[in-house]
Amino acid sequence: MSARFTERPPRRPPVPVCHQAGYTLIELMVSMAIMVGVTGTIFTLVHPSQAAFRVQPEIADMHQRMRVASDRLSTDLLMAGAGADQGTGKGALNDLFAPVVPYRAGLTDADPERGVFFRPDAISLLYVPDTVAQTTVAHPIPSGSVNVRVNPIPGCPPHDALCGFEEGQTVMIVDETGAKDLFTVIAVQASTLHLQHHGPQLSNAYGAGASISEVEMHIYYRDTTADELRHYDGASSDLPLVDDVVGLRFRYFGDPNPPPAPKPAIGVENCLFDVDGHPRLATLPGGASLVELTEAMLTDGPFCGVPGGTLFDADLHRVRSIRVDLRVQVSADDLRGADPALFVRPGQAIQGSRLVPDFGVSFEVSPRNMNLR
Repeated sequence: MSARFTERPPRRPPVPVCHQAGYTLIELMVSMAIMVGVTGTIFTLVHPSQAAFRVQPEIADMHQRMRVASDRLSTDLLMAGAGADQGTGKGALNDLFAPVVPYRAGLTDADPERGVFFRPDAISLLYVPDTVAQTTVAHPIPSGSVNVRVNPIPGCPPHDALCGFEEGQTVMIVDETGAKDLFTVIAVQASTLHLQHHGPQLSNAYGAGASISEVEMHIYYRDTTADELRHYDGASSDLPLVDDVVGLRFRYFGDPNPPPAPKPAIGVENCLFDVDGHPRLATLPGGASLVELTEAMLTDGPFCGVPGGTLFDADLHRVRSIRVDLRVQVSADDLRGADPALFVRPGQAIQGSRLVPDFGVSFEVSPRNMNLR
């Protein structure tokens, strides 16, 4: 019995992978090109989102800085001119002196010391806050005196010989002639206030019964070197309030009629009236509407007050409304472009999706206590 052998067919060489999968090299290259195109499209769509994530927080920051500046300015401007409601000097401060002046006042670096009586980017205002620290002085105050006794009039806290005055307060002494002086309470002792005067000497020798009250001074101005809105309290605190402020302007609107007060007795003159009681200031054209008080009008005199930091133009008694123009910029240079219409401080941005133009706002405030007539 013989063995039977079956002949096997010869082995074929392995088929290349690309032929097994059905792809050619050209097809692979086309697939890769499509993938690259799709990936590029995805990144193109994502890129604007990255710009938005970069820009939106900066815009929100600009708006927040604008809100802070507008709120602080409008709050204090609304209170400007509020006077005491106790004692002989009660009433709006505008009947005694100008509580708003267009320059940087205060104990140090006051503009009038340099002969500057108008700055479009600075304002100083004064008012008596809601306080019990308001009464009259008990004895005459000769020039140079810094020790003051006060009267415990109705409205003062009971069993308080100092009528609510405390160390560290800023106080104002004013009389019916419109003379005023500012002080800091540096010490209290029994019924005596020890005061530090804001200036070289008193502007007047005050008699018994002159009004004394706690007061707040707020001075806002733009530091053009640092692009900051700064707040100064007129004595010791001078701090930045808002950064990247590239524009600040105050405009003043007033009554065209001559101010009626303070008016001295016949035979006595002041900056508003001559010895016969006739107004020194003319009626301005404009009818019953408020008129804008220009820099020329607010610097040509006659001047009220005394030299040494308290001088102001008599036309400031007319002020009834203040308009504020405020402009802030984005902090980052790479988000500011070169167009001067959009950017006060040009930057490096060239792509439209990364441009954040300066943001400006204008608002007008009519101080309540300067509009009582």
